[in-house]
Amino acid sequence: MRADKPPVHFYRYLYDTIGRNHVWVNRKRLSDAALAIIIQHEEVEIYVLYCGGVPAGYFELDFRAMPRVELSFLGVMPEHIGKGLGRFLLGEAIALAWGRHPNRLIVQTCTLDHPRALPLYQRFGFSPCGQEEVELEELD
Repeated sequence: MRADKPPVHFYRYLYDTIGRNHVWVNRKRLSDAALAIIIQHEEVEIYVLYCGGVPAGYFELDFRAMPRVELSFLGVMPEHIGKGLGRFLLGEAIALAWGRHPNRLIVQTCTLDHPRALPLYQRFGFSPCGQEEVELEELD
């Protein structure tokens, strides 16, 4: 289900719960106002997967740099990992992104993401195009 202009607190719940075990920190550093500018932008689309009436995962597509689209975030709630929902979400994200006719769809992943993330992206046709080493700073 598309979350149209989601409230910041709801987005933070999704981001924090899914990203906690994978050191998702970039969005945590943003103020509520700065985060709202991104997630409520008309060219940023956030979709939430519900199972049993509760959020089970989400993905975020960023169309602001068309004709390039970025799959900014994709994740599954910890209690739903291993049920094939990541594969389902990725398929939906790709279909929605290509439906807007970009010339490129990108995704970034790292060694801190789920160990099955990179192989899953590759099975869906993504290929690595770069690698960098980054040092994360602790949050206050």
